[in-house]
Amino acid sequence: MNPYAWTWVAIAAAAALAFLTKYAGHVVPEAWLEHPRVHRVAGFVTVGLLAALFATQAFTSGSALVIDARVVAVAVAALLLWKRAPFIVVVAAAACVAAGLRLLGWG
Repeated sequence: MNPYAWTWVAIAAAAALAFLTKYAGHVVPEAWLEHPRVHRVAGFVTVGLLAALFATQAFTSGSALVIDARVVAVAVAALLLWKRAPFIVVVAAAACVAAGLRLLGWG
């Protein structure tokens, strides 16, 4: 089978998996979903997925681990959040730091 056909096989499999996942959400008994453990685990899964997304976007470029302006911007944002700065200030400061460092040629 050529690569083009395998691409369509992968697309069809992903579509089927997405459909089955959504369907499973509708057929699970509501009593199972109201259990406190399910709520707790759902919160942990959300945090874990967001942390993984953040780490891959902030510390990688392609398949390589990089230390560039994004890391410094994240550190500035973390410091401002720790000091309880307003969120818009945190975002603006981190963006300005990253832009400034890239303007200076780092990153």
